[in-house]
Amino acid sequence: MRKGIFITFEGNDGSGKTTVSKQVYEALAKQGYDLLYTREPGGIEIAEQIRKVILNPENTAMDARTEALLYAASRRQHLVERILPALAEGRIVLCDRFVDSSLAYQGVGRGLGIDAVQRINDFAIEGCMPDATIFLSVPLAVGLARVTQRGNLDRLDQENYAFHERVASGYEQVTQCFAQRIHVIDASRSPKEVIQDALETCQRIITSIWK
Repeated sequence: MRKGIFITFEGNDGSGKTTVSKQVYEALAKQGYDLLYTREPGGIEIAEQIRKVILNPENTAMDARTEALLYAASRRQHLVERILPALAEGRIVLCDRFVDSSLAYQGVGRGLGIDAVQRINDFAIEGCMPDATIFLSVPLAVGLARVTQRGNLDRLDQENYAFHERVASGYEQVTQCFAQRIHVIDASRSPKEVIQDALETCQRIITSIWK
């Protein structure tokens, strides 16, 4: 049996990663690939319960380290219950967010430090990093405008502009640190162009691993 492939999608809020990742999943499924599509935080029942706590707008008193630990706990359960079994079956896993989000949001956005948040997550994931990551890059102002337009803002959506600026800076650092794994796509273009670019990138990743 050939090895499974783990591909994640990342991006600032409003980058369109959920829409793009779902469209890529549907296109690859039509091509006959055996896939699993999932998301973070969440993906399975326990992790979804943790997601509700993290993103609840009423939980304004949440400490930054508590937030980082909750994300790691959600990630751990999601990994062992859903992602690892799929990879063991030789499937392709597409995941909306993973460790890179924590490095950007909690490591830089919350000021905990990328190395500190990486250590928390190293304990949680035991070395299971993505084979490749699609990062959807969009200007911060554009992304935040999209978030505002869609409404129903969660606790992180409601953070101030300075926080989102720090997160954007965090993603810049992460994409530089993991340049070999992360494929940056310009997400300021039309949805059709972005989806096609992401699909072709995923196809190249799959081909290179399963060559």
